[in-house]
Amino acid sequence: MSTVPSQSLSICPQHWLKGARHCPSPFFNARPNNEISLAVIHNISLPPGEFGGPHIDALFTGKLDAQAHPYFAEIAGMEVSAHVLIRRDGELVQYVAFDQRAWHAGKSTYKGRDNCNDFAIGIELEGCDDQPFSDKQYDALNELLVVLAENYPAINGELIGHSDIAPGRKTDPGPRFDWSRVVATAPQVEALAEHIRPPGENT
Repeated sequence: MSTVPSQSLSICPQHWLKGARHCPSPFFNARPNNEISLAVIHNISLPPGEFGGPHIDALFTGKLDAQAHPYFAEIAGMEVSAHVLIRRDGELVQYVAFDQRAWHAGKSTYKGRDNCNDFAIGIELEGCDDQPFSDKQYDALNELLVVLAENYPAINGELIGHSDIAPGRKTDPGPRFDWSRVVATAPQVEALAEHIRPPGENT
């Protein structure tokens, strides 16, 4: 089981993580009801199946070079973002303040509610559907979830995969994401661990 590390994460009054690298994205807008009540787990790798490099930062800030890789020509003009990326080495990168609406979920539904971006925090893990995620990523994710639950109580217990809110359209975080390792040893959010749903159990 993963343990929760001590990286001194905290959230400042402006809703940015202390202890993360900040890379502000222009792709966000206001939450319509100032609600934060869901965390959505995604995966991303650019180019697909390759890790490292500046390309995720570039995509989320509108600076991706369409000529740098054939795949980039398809996505270079997209206006997308997430709140946080967890890289393979456990580094946390924040692109959008948590009180703002990042553009990560697209067309989505959770518990009968559409437009999950309105009330969700988007967490990207650097990875892909067919490769396991790293121990450091699970450690960083667990710590992040603890801090989020402490600062945004409505999010406690509300954790889901992108594939669950956009079934048939999205597959991430994918079958190699081990849900049993998420906050399994985080006593601060024991209730969250009890309510985690494996992919597909969106009831």
